[in-house]
Amino acid sequence: MISIETTLDILKADKNFREIIANGSYYFNWSDASFKKLSYDSRDTDADTLFFVKGAAFKKEFLEDAVQRGLTFYVAEKDYEVGIPAVIVNDIKQAMSLVAQAFYQNPQEKLKLLAFTGTKGKTTAAYFAYHILKRSHKPAMLSTMNTTLDGKTFFKSTLTTPESLDLFRMMAEAVTNGMTHLIMEVSSQAFLVKRVYGLTFDVGVFLNISPDHIGPIEHPTFEDYFYHKRLLLDNSRAVVINSGMDHFELVRDQVAQKEHDFYGAVSDNTLQQQKAFTFEAQGKLAGHYDIQLIGGFNQENALAAGLACLRLDASLEDIKKGIADTSVPGRMEVLTQKNGAKIFVDYAHNGDSLDKLLNVVSQHQTGQLFLILGAPGNKGESRRKDFGTVLNRYPNVEVILSADDPNFEDPLVICQEIASHIDRDVRIITDRQEAIKQAMQLTASANDALVIAGKGADAFQIIEGKRAAYAGDITVAKQFL
Repeated sequence: MISIETTLDILKADKNFREIIANGSYYFNWSDASFKKLSYDSRDTDADTLFFVKGAAFKKEFLEDAVQRGLTFYVAEKDYEVGIPAVIVNDIKQAMSLVAQAFYQNPQEKLKLLAFTGTKGKTTAAYFAYHILKRSHKPAMLSTMNTTLDGKTFFKSTLTTPESLDLFRMMAEAVTNGMTHLIMEVSSQAFLVKRVYGLTFDVGVFLNISPDHIGPIEHPTFEDYFYHKRLLLDNSRAVVINSGMDHFELVRDQVAQKEHDFYGAVSDNTLQQQKAFTFEAQGKLAGHYDIQLIGGFNQENALAAGLACLRLDASLEDIKKGIADTSVPGRMEVLTQKNGAKIFVDYAHNGDSLDKLLNVVSQHQTGQLFLILGAPGNKGESRRKDFGTVLNRYPNVEVILSADDPNFEDPLVICQEIASHIDRDVRIITDRQEAIKQAMQLTASANDALVIAGKGADAFQIIEGKRAAYAGDITVAKQFL
């Protein structure tokens, strides 16, 4: 429960409170108001709810319906004049995050918080950290692929980083379940729209950066994207950073006065004697490691997770065993056809991750490579050209373009746009299941490979703003084995 007085104190301390208004008049008769629930969904309100008005698509009639269900107070950036008091603030997202922390009794103070950011690899690194920490601790995890608040039950997350009201509710549930640590993927959007406003992480990990999420409803420029990624460094007590990342010098200078570990090219923490399923590490994690996920980039993710967990009281033995135990749904999952050809299912969904994926697969499979690829609608529009740029460096890969969360766009038009950036003929089969079926019929020998990129373990297609039924790439491929 939270009182209106406590709420106002929080807003005032953040210099975010303006006034309370009811139908255009200043309102003062609020001293005994208190709330048992917070919500930003007008359909989930009652007399005990403090409601937050957010989103450009919000309509006054949503609020009027909530008033009919008994709503008595709301927080907003303007007065909607619906007959009940409005707490007016300058920034609704800041208000949501700080009030949620207090409402759920500051669960962030009862957990060790580990956050991963980067253009790619967040989920894989989070899984490495989860398997490391669970050996001697009780970690919860908020991941793109799977979220667990008790270490037993797992569910698919809607957002990489949940909205603040959901985030702190989930943190509180993890505390109730006896969890000691929380591992999170923190997106640039989380900082852009202030889902983690006011939150300080014990360790923040910056894996890499490359152009992505640039478009009308995301980041306007790469500079804006990179800036919001770097906010994790300012909001972490200690940081772990890939010294081989682009623009490392800028990041290095930013954390010069903060506890930090660097890994990779320009550091003492490096990978040596790298093979498909083993590597040697030098530096703080010196020793031999077994790993299930092929590719040097996955070994780098393991090193990053290990260094972060070392700062969170994991032993070197736990780190080694945790890395060896880690597998990730939709990340380099491999099937074998009757003719011996390999099928790789991977979440690679931007130019940089696709490049690394094709590079790794081509090292292991020396025959003909086939690729199924698409791009999402209404987001990350720069990826379409990036895919073409990458594929032009792999002229021997036969490309089949298909649907990948087209949302409100026509998947055929998206595929045609990707194709316009590729300097050779490609096939377009918008039905993803049919594309997988036909592609599997094209392989001929054990040296061949089919790469199904983009959706990973997602068992849905986003169409017209909703999740539509789709079995998932790995399930569809298994059907046609």
